[in-house]
Amino acid sequence: MSKKYKIHGFNNLTKTLNMNFYNICYISNKKMKERYIEFINCNYNADNLTDILRNVTSMIGANILNIAKQDYDPQGASASLLISEGEIPIIRIDDSCNRGNVIPNTQHIVGHLDKSHVTVHTYPENNTSNDIFVIRIDIEISTCGEISPLESIDYLIEKFNSNIITIDYRVRGFSRDTSGRKHYIDHKISSIQDFISQKNKLDYKMVDFNSPKNNIFYTKMIDNVFILDSYLFEMKKETLLDNHQIQSITTKIKNEMNSIFFCEE
Repeated sequence: MSKKYKIHGFNNLTKTLNMNFYNICYISNKKMKERYIEFINCNYNADNLTDILRNVTSMIGANILNIAKQDYDPQGASASLLISEGEIPIIRIDDSCNRGNVIPNTQHIVGHLDKSHVTVHTYPENNTSNDIFVIRIDIEISTCGEISPLESIDYLIEKFNSNIITIDYRVRGFSRDTSGRKHYIDHKISSIQDFISQKNKLDYKMVDFNSPKNNIFYTKMIDNVFILDSYLFEMKKETLLDNHQIQSITTKIKNEMNSIFFCEE
């Protein structure tokens, strides 16, 4: 970490981490697709996602002021947490904040975002053109002050165990020190990879697109090893008909992965 400087007033730097997780799955028929949607609704529902965001909030040393969450029909969910760097006395917390105590079965759920927030949205694909289905999970952690969203990267990588991950991190604004000098970042970073464990790095091939002068950092990750079983839903490679089917499914999955990773048709 770089040497701390004495700021004048509040640290106005905004540090925003966005992580996009893509889970890719081969599904062979309509009934299996219906079971897959049930699987998505069970594992990626608003309650489970909220628990993950609670852990992230604790991990970066923030405090929850408000939680809003919602499940969607037929699939998908969202959750947003308004957070603060330090604990705020109850008497000063706005009446609209639930302090993390979500009231069940409310008909109206309103999320408001302020200086610091954590959000998650899921986008399960309803694809009828082929047998490959993708669920995308988007997480944004935006903080100000001294707390950093970078501390949560390894936890989220391991939690979602995704086939493709894109990560972007940006520091916005500036703070002044007591001499009036502007500071556009308050910590050292050359790449997002600096904050990924060696264990997780071994699981992925990674490429960077960074603009350090503008405090913009971007990393793309894709599975380092292709194991067909990990992309099959309720199936195993050994149950497939023959090598031709295995090759056909493998080609479909790899084409889909490359398309997403390289942003191609």
